[in-house]
Amino acid sequence: MFRPIAMFAAQLVAALILVTSMQLPAAADISDGDRAAFNKMIEDYIRANPDVVREALISLAEREDSERRKQAMVILRDDIGDPVLGNPEGSFVVYEFSDYNCGYCKRVFQPLMELVKEDPDIRLVVKEFPILSQSSVLAAQAGIAAHSQGVFPDFHIAMMTARGAITMESILDAAEAAGADLDRLQADMNSPEVALVIERTRAAAQQLEITGTPGLVIGSQVIPGAISIEQMREIIAAERAANS
Repeated sequence: MFRPIAMFAAQLVAALILVTSMQLPAAADISDGDRAAFNKMIEDYIRANPDVVREALISLAEREDSERRKQAMVILRDDIGDPVLGNPEGSFVVYEFSDYNCGYCKRVFQPLMELVKEDPDIRLVVKEFPILSQSSVLAAQAGIAAHSQGVFPDFHIAMMTARGAITMESILDAAEAAGADLDRLQADMNSPEVALVIERTRAAAQQLEITGTPGLVIGSQVIPGAISIEQMREIIAAERAANS
């Protein structure tokens, strides 16, 4: 019952905006009197039904938010070039927006590693999201470049377990220990392909309203901040049940 009324109210509001903003020529069919009467009818309806109009606008905002989330998920799932942990062919995907300078990312690192170890069907996509400093950008570029050489897991572990400030030297040390070709890595870090991966991640974060790290996307749920492995398990179980 409510939805048709809400739609009608929204249409009336739209019509009011349209009619009152139009600059009609003198020869138009609608007279000034008809225009005034029509505007008065809409105004009277809005005054008599403010809740219906408010609900109509809320409904419109919810539809727009739903569409934004759909667009965000399309961007998110375009993960070519993004580093992957766990099972590359896993059917359940977890996305982590991460910054190597983020202490909370390091806190959630171990639970995520335990998760992919205990559940062989999870594909963990690391969305390099450098937001804290210039060294975050360098580390993110190196992570994506290390992935292209197939050495990202060891690089990621080294970076997430390291202590102290991140520098170019510490980044290269981690990459070398992981077995990366350093000349190729440094060339790839500044490549358009790596830049595109990071920009795509920024676009997805903006659409999902993720402004900090870590940010997790587990199934349809967007989780800002670090959570425990127990919470991860519960969310994954609920998402699987909902899609079974």
